[in-house]
Amino acid sequence: MSIAKTADVLFKPFEGGGLKLANRVIMAPMTRAFSPGGIPGPDVAGYYRRRAENGVGLIITEGTVINHPAAAASPNVPHFYGEEALAGWQKVVNEVHEAGGKIAPQIWHTGTARQRETFPESNADPIGPSGLNLSGKQVSEPLTKQEIRELVQAYAQSAADAKRLGFDAVEIHGAHGYLIDQFFWEVTNKRTDEYGGDLVGRTRFAVEVIEAIRAAVGPDFPIIFRFSQWKDGHYNVKLAATPEELERFLAPLSAAGVDIFHASTRRFWEPEFEGSELNLAGWTRKLTAKPTITVGSVGLNSEFTSLFASGQGGETTGIEQLVERLERGEFDLVAVGRALLTDPAWAAKIRDGRLDELQPFTKEDLTKLS
Repeated sequence: MSIAKTADVLFKPFEGGGLKLANRVIMAPMTRAFSPGGIPGPDVAGYYRRRAENGVGLIITEGTVINHPAAAASPNVPHFYGEEALAGWQKVVNEVHEAGGKIAPQIWHTGTARQRETFPESNADPIGPSGLNLSGKQVSEPLTKQEIRELVQAYAQSAADAKRLGFDAVEIHGAHGYLIDQFFWEVTNKRTDEYGGDLVGRTRFAVEVIEAIRAAVGPDFPIIFRFSQWKDGHYNVKLAATPEELERFLAPLSAAGVDIFHASTRRFWEPEFEGSELNLAGWTRKLTAKPTITVGSVGLNSEFTSLFASGQGGETTGIEQLVERLERGEFDLVAVGRALLTDPAWAAKIRDGRLDELQPFTKEDLTKLS
């Protein structure tokens, strides 16, 4: 059987969670930082258009920061507020739609992951639920309830702007140790009020963000929520140690209005819990009955942390196991990161069986918008 035939399931239409997509291939959000002053320009629009032209079913943009002084950790990460930045995103949407694609912005706040020394242009202090960074060090004062209310509204405004600009969905970044995830994690959330406590209690901020976004965009605009067990630099952390804990964690998020869960893992093939082959996306689908996106080193032979440790690139590899899991219904959609960052035509080449044309990922690819 040819690779093109084997990969057929990747290119079947998808309908669910309010989305209708031509296929199951998603462009994963990847921070690129090519938007000086937070303004995405024509090069950013062209970057996304090339993926749409080559058959990606849905593009999820790099993280775009909400309207808060401490949201960004770099001056070149795009904003999702302000007239000039939103005009830039309007051009991105137009380019992607003209190419026949669909697109969702990922809205983001870095929280205490932001470091003053790496962003000296801004004097805003990093923020977090308890003012603790991922190492548990105090770097700022805990957020007040008024500040939390303002952050919730900033997320809602970005989502409302996404709908107004013609985006097809919105993704909330709740993963990897950034602001929302800092509320989830007991190391960074020591609050004793309604935003702290046990794992379910620590979902309250995210629930309020989701509910505010739902109110802002209406009942039919798709909301994707990205979450992870791991945090940047803390790769073996688990918010939920068992399926039962994961179910308790996901239930309030699902009830608040999430349509699709994007379960971020470093290697899609790794089981999430002992006694089952299901990965995090598989367990999430089983526990919530909502569509899920899997992600993690798709199409490559190494995940990103080993790449940087070794200083080498990532060679292309087969997708047979991925296809088998998709056919079994373990998850619904597949997010592709570095393989698509390097090769705008990755999806078309997989679809057409042109594996000999696939381009290997190298660290140099991070320095340009190909």
